[in-house]
Amino acid sequence: MQPNRAVITCAGRNQRTLPLQTLVDRDGRAKAAFVILIEQVLAAGINEVGVVIHPGDETAYRSAAGALARNLVFIEQPAPLGYGHAVWCARQFTQRDPFLLVVGDHLCVSRVAKSCAAQLVEIAAAEKCAVSAVSATHESKLPYYGAVGGRLAGGRSGIYEITTVLEKPTPTEAEQKLIVPGLRAGHYLCFFGMHVLPASIMELLEADISRAGSDGGVTLSDALLALGRREQYLAAELQGRRYDIGAKYGLLTAQLALALDGNDRDEVLNGLVELLATSRH
Repeated sequence: MQPNRAVITCAGRNQRTLPLQTLVDRDGRAKAAFVILIEQVLAAGINEVGVVIHPGDETAYRSAAGALARNLVFIEQPAPLGYGHAVWCARQFTQRDPFLLVVGDHLCVSRVAKSCAAQLVEIAAAEKCAVSAVSATHESKLPYYGAVGGRLAGGRSGIYEITTVLEKPTPTEAEQKLIVPGLRAGHYLCFFGMHVLPASIMELLEADISRAGSDGGVTLSDALLALGRREQYLAAELQGRRYDIGAKYGLLTAQLALALDGNDRDEVLNGLVELLATSRH
């Protein structure tokens, strides 16, 4: 499954300004988190990017993107009816093609030369099916993520056949329904903030939206569960780590991760050591 388009979601009521926050990238250049996301998508070989935004936010996002705005199509989510609804708003942009979906309030730092987005696109093309990136996550973080249960696919390392998808499960629900053989105790496979999805996900989301009506609250997780019952759907652990910039100290943690991955690593480490040595206890 080879996506030629990508969708970045930035319309969340409490997250809509997060991608506009400025960070310093690994090369020491200041730029919006949104720009870092676009660059990672472009590095995956995808040049057409749809950005789902809150009404009225296009000017701010277009300005932040700078020269990269030529690759973007802005799509408004007219009402805050849930993350699944935000994805569905991009249906005319994605048309009948598979697409890469990226969450706007997460940054991913790869541990290898290839970006996390490029890794996921490569896996989806090789497996010829939908793939969600996942990461082994401690149960204390379950309230922040969707999570999956399953088993290793054919004994392959880091590739899983998904049997269950739950949106922000409780530890009790996870223990009962999201067991994945081989994971450390108290850890579960939670979404990484990236998916390669087929066009059929839009039909499933539309069905969920019809059932929800004006109450909204449509999640992506319900549609992903239905997708896995209709066709092959896998999860993959990538060589990298995600950082939720909407979490407490999330932006700071993401900045440190970018800095330690960059050309000024030694300078950053020396600064941290000096700060720790002189900080008051």
